[in-house]
Amino acid sequence: MDGRLIYLMGPSGSGKDSLIEAAREPLRELGCEVIRRVITRSAESVGEDAIGVTPQEFERRQRAGDFSLAWQANGLAYGIPAQMDQWLKDGRHVLVNGSRANLRQALECYPTLLPVLLTVKDEVLRERLLRRGRETSEQIDARLARNALFKDRRSTDEVVYLIDNSGDLADAVSHLLDLVRLSAEPDQT
Repeated sequence: MDGRLIYLMGPSGSGKDSLIEAAREPLRELGCEVIRRVITRSAESVGEDAIGVTPQEFERRQRAGDFSLAWQANGLAYGIPAQMDQWLKDGRHVLVNGSRANLRQALECYPTLLPVLLTVKDEVLRERLLRRGRETSEQIDARLARNALFKDRRSTDEVVYLIDNSGDLADAVSHLLDLVRLSAEPDQT
C-alpha cells in the first residue's frame, strides 16, 4: 500500500519549523519521513532545514524534473524533491512543509494527501513576528490580513485539519502525530 502525503501549511511565524523539528523522530517511528524543501536562498529560509540554491540552479532542477511539486511565494521558489514519490510508493508517509497557496495543485497531484493547517491566534502570531524582527509593523499587519483571508476562503467541501500552535509546542506535536496515526488506518481520508 502506498504511503500518504502529509501537507503541512501555516502562516509565517506559526511555528512550522519548530513543529517539524520536534516531531521528526516520533514521525519516523510512525513510518513518516520529513522531506527537505529546496528553496532559492534568502533571509526567509534561515532556520529551516532546507536546501538552499540559486534561482538559476532551481530553474535547472525544475526543468530536469527533479521536483514532485514546485511553486513561487514571497519572491522565492520552493521545490519538493522527486524522491518523495519513491518514498510514497514504498509505503512510507511523507510530511511536506507546503504552501497554502499551492494546496490546490498539490491536491490535484496527490488526491489522498492529508492537508494540515497550523494555526496561531493573531496576537501570538503578531508577537512571534515582532520577535523575529524580519518585517516592519506594516508587513506584519499585511501577513495577519492574508492569514484571515485564507481562513475565510476555505471552501466547506475542502477538508483541512487544523492544529492550534498558540500554546505548548508539545500539544501541537501530539495532535500532528495523532493525525498521522489516523491517516495510516485503512479507509481514512
